[in-house]
Amino acid sequence: MVSASQFGKVAVLMGGLSAEREVSLKSGTAVLNALLARGVDAHGIDVSDDPLMILKDGRFDRVFNILHGGIGENGTLQGALEILHLPYTGSGVKASAIGMDKWRSKLLWQAAGLPVPECVLLEEASDFAAVERGLGLPLFVKPANEGSSVGISMVGRNGELKTAYEEAARYDSLVLAEKYMGGGEFTVAILNGEPLPPIKIVPANAFYDYSAKYLQDDTRYICPCGLADDQVARMQSLALQAFKVLDAHGWGRIDVLLDDAGEPYLLEANTVPGMTDHSLVPMAAQAAGIEFDELVWRILETTLECGDG
Repeated sequence: MVSASQFGKVAVLMGGLSAEREVSLKSGTAVLNALLARGVDAHGIDVSDDPLMILKDGRFDRVFNILHGGIGENGTLQGALEILHLPYTGSGVKASAIGMDKWRSKLLWQAAGLPVPECVLLEEASDFAAVERGLGLPLFVKPANEGSSVGISMVGRNGELKTAYEEAARYDSLVLAEKYMGGGEFTVAILNGEPLPPIKIVPANAFYDYSAKYLQDDTRYICPCGLADDQVARMQSLALQAFKVLDAHGWGRIDVLLDDAGEPYLLEANTVPGMTDHSLVPMAAQAAGIEFDELVWRILETTLECGDG
């Protein structure tokens, strides 16, 4: 059994300067309130300030990292926390860096023999018409190192790809065009080495964009997801394999697409998923009988298992 006092003084890192700042502030506030409700000595820190000095001077014992995107998710913060010898939630430097990079995640999964949708790297000099022909329409264009669907476009007509590339390139120099999969979008949360029930995502928009994720109330989240038990088991197994290939641990989320034949393909990893009232890990946890405060507690418990996050 773990008591609140065993956690010591906990910093909840949120906010930051990435395109996901507002989502992170919402997630961080929810996490902070949950920890305080369970008697944890938790303190919210907006990383737009000087977080390392605050952590050092504040004599914190561990960190709940809920900083989405940018330095909070790409390994930078994780490395700094290890230098400070502060245990932290989520994956370490290597898994965070690779998991944030959609292109390199796919390369690693492919090397391990795991299925990913066909994709192409884009640049200013790309033959956009040839990419449209090769991948087929519709297709998706996305920055490789952003989350929360920031900068993502769906290309449905010939001649639109260059404009979509230019939009994505505003957020990252590495831009992907990805083949459309028509069998549905699902997500599998991982908590301390175990997959939670998959969620089927049915957006009211053309695709699951930022607005559908965080601003609208008409996106449908279906859990149980409606797949046969053997399909659910396959999807959970694939997600867990993908998580392990990245050397991720603690908690996270793997997004999965189905093709028209119902075969699963890995879309991307999320090593610091959202914890807002629209977020998917809390939904999956609730379906498994884990309430939000308990979920936050269990995530923080993983920092007691090792000293380097």
